[in-house]
Amino acid sequence: MHAGTRRHTTRLIPAALAAGLLLTACGTGAGSSTAAEPAAKVTVTPAGGNSAAKLGSPISVKADGGKLTAVEVKDDKGAKVPGRLAADGASWTSESKVRPKTTYTVRTEAKSTGGKESKATATFTTEQPEKINKLTNTPGNGQTVGTGMPISILFDHPIATDRRAEIEKALKVTSQPHVEGAWGWVKDWSGKDRIDWRPKDYWPAGTKVSVRGGLGGINSGDSGYFARDYDFDFTIGADHKAVIDVPSHTLTMYADGKPVGTIRGSAGSPQDPTRGGVHTVRSKNAAETMDSSTIGHGNEWMLDSKWVTHLTASGTFLHSAPWNQSIGVVNNSHGCFGMTTSDAKRIYDFLPIGSTVEVKNTTSTKKTDVGNGLEVWQENWQQWQQRSALK
Repeated sequence: MHAGTRRHTTRLIPAALAAGLLLTACGTGAGSSTAAEPAAKVTVTPAGGNSAAKLGSPISVKADGGKLTAVEVKDDKGAKVPGRLAADGASWTSESKVRPKTTYTVRTEAKSTGGKESKATATFTTEQPEKINKLTNTPGNGQTVGTGMPISILFDHPIATDRRAEIEKALKVTSQPHVEGAWGWVKDWSGKDRIDWRPKDYWPAGTKVSVRGGLGGINSGDSGYFARDYDFDFTIGADHKAVIDVPSHTLTMYADGKPVGTIRGSAGSPQDPTRGGVHTVRSKNAAETMDSSTIGHGNEWMLDSKWVTHLTASGTFLHSAPWNQSIGVVNNSHGCFGMTTSDAKRIYDFLPIGSTVEVKNTTSTKKTDVGNGLEVWQENWQQWQQRSALK
């Protein structure tokens, strides 16, 4: 009986060992299957290589046979490149296009459909274009300006007509409070291309404005590209305006829509009448030499003036005219509005850059071109909207 029991136990032990080996074998088999599972194939575009990557496209990352779990892209200055991961995790695309002569590092993490995780790093460098297109923005960052101020962007190099819509889309204006407005393409007095944004109506005093130009990597045409983005902010100051009534020889100052003072002066003569419409103060000089050759009058005069407020680029100014013995009596200037030195200082201090000066009842029939200064108010809202490349 005892011996029989011992034989029975001997038979049970090998059975138990056999069961344990079977589990181990199953576990090893599963591990071998995972090891054999291919990792997701991650492709980065533009691709690295011996030649520089072409411009004009965003950075694209795709995963075949799985999905992306993390993507980090940095440029050669260490700045992160923002982008969006698709809902299914199969692709990632940068929000902007690649910039000229820049090295990018792309780090990815992915998981295959079978669960295998993988990491990879890729680098590429973009080409240097023939031209880098830069811009000059008005107002300047942090500036406080008048209620008629447009946003004006002047380009170093010409902008091809077929590139304007994309550039315009990349320029964003936000304000607090919200103000309706639109971009319009302009030929600057210098001959360069320009794009301006003007509100439908004048800015409310105190408005905070931000401009974001996501231009980096965009083709501007004629072998030119933008190398970076542009961001700037400005504030709308007090609501100061002026109105010139030519026949009565007067300039009336307005603050918050109410008259606060009148100045007598002399506008343009019948031969050179002051241009009409709403002008925008574009710049100011405390002292300046009036040179007749700059407005097509040869070498007729060279006169020193103080407290000069510039309206048009072609030479319509508000300024002191101490040489004029008929100020406030006769309109005898060559298109400017001349005043006594003290009155010129008064209006110089009252009108900030970006404020408006409306000229009424002039005999001038010349239409001032929008690019002749910051003359966006020479057109009505409907006319201005036609200047957009997105109309």
